[in-house]
Amino acid sequence: MTVRDRLDLYPPLAPYREHWLDVGDHHNLYVEECGNPNGQPVLIIHGGPGGGSNATMRRFHDPDRFRIVLFDQRGCGRSTPNASLENNTTPDLVDDIERIRRKLGIGRWQLFGGSWGSTLALAYAEAYPERVTAMVLRGIFLLTRAELRWFYQDGCSWIYPEAFSEFQGLIPLDERGDMITAYHRRLTSDDPLVRLEAARAWSIWEGTTLSLIPEPDRVARFGADAYALAFARIESHYFVNGGFLRRDGELLLEAHRLKGIPGVIVHGRYDVVTPIKNAMLLHQAWPDSELRAVADAGHAMTEPGIVHELIRATRKFSAAGDGA
Repeated sequence: MTVRDRLDLYPPLAPYREHWLDVGDHHNLYVEECGNPNGQPVLIIHGGPGGGSNATMRRFHDPDRFRIVLFDQRGCGRSTPNASLENNTTPDLVDDIERIRRKLGIGRWQLFGGSWGSTLALAYAEAYPERVTAMVLRGIFLLTRAELRWFYQDGCSWIYPEAFSEFQGLIPLDERGDMITAYHRRLTSDDPLVRLEAARAWSIWEGTTLSLIPEPDRVARFGADAYALAFARIESHYFVNGGFLRRDGELLLEAHRLKGIPGVIVHGRYDVVTPIKNAMLLHQAWPDSELRAVADAGHAMTEPGIVHELIRATRKFSAAGDGA
C-alpha cells in the first residue's frame, strides 16, 4: 500500500444534538450526537483519563451509516466541575457510560477508543458484554503496574531521555523513586501555582512521546493551562490508585467475558507510551479480535497509518445491524 492509498478522515462534522447529563455526585457530563440519528450506534471513548473529546474523534466513522456519540468523562473537557477528582473512578465512568446508553435509548452499540479509551472500553465491555456489538481499539492500555513503571519511571525514559529529564527535573532526588506519587502530591497541592507547574510538566512529557514524528503543536496544546490541569490531575489520580481496578492485570484476566464480541485492535509498532506487547496479550486473550500492527506509527490516533487502519476497521463493521 502506498501513502496515496491510505484512507483518510471523513469530512468535519458538527453535532446534531447536545446533552448535559447529571450523573450525580455533583458531576454533569457533556454528551453529543453526530452523523445519522437512525444509524448504527457507536460510542467514542476519549483518552487520558482526563483528556476530553475533540472534533477529530467524530471523523473516524461514516456519518451516513453511524449514530456517533461522544462524551467528556468526569472532570474534563466540557463536563463539570473541571479537574474534579471527587467520585471519579473507573467504576463511576463505567456506570456513566451505561447511563448515557439508557438516556439515548440505545440497546447495543459499538465501542471505539484509544489509549485510556481502550482501557475504559474494555472495563465497560467486561461489565456489560451484552450491550456491545463490536469494538475498535487503538494503543492498548491495560493499566498494569508494569505499564505505569515503563512510562513514568524507567523504560520510555531510555528512548526520550531529554524529555524525561525535564519531567524528572521538577521532582527532588529523594522523591524520584516514585514519580507518579511525587507528581500526585503536587497536583493535589493547596497551592494553585504548584498544581499548574506540575500539570504542565506531566502533560508535556506525555505530549512529547505520542507520535513517531514529533509534533510541536500537540506539545503546546498539552501544555496549555486548562487542558494540562484536568489531564494531569485526573491521570495521576487514577494511576496512583491503580486505576481503581480490583487487582493488577484485571482487564486481561477478565477478557474471557469478551467472547462473541468481534473487534479490531490497531497498534503502532513504535508506540512507546503503551508498547505493542499490550495489544498482543489482549489479542491472545480475546480470540474474536483481529490485531493490526502499523509499521510506521507510534501512539497518536492521528498518525496516517493509524487513521487508515481505524477507518478500515469502522468500515468493516458498518454493514452490521443498527443494534438499537
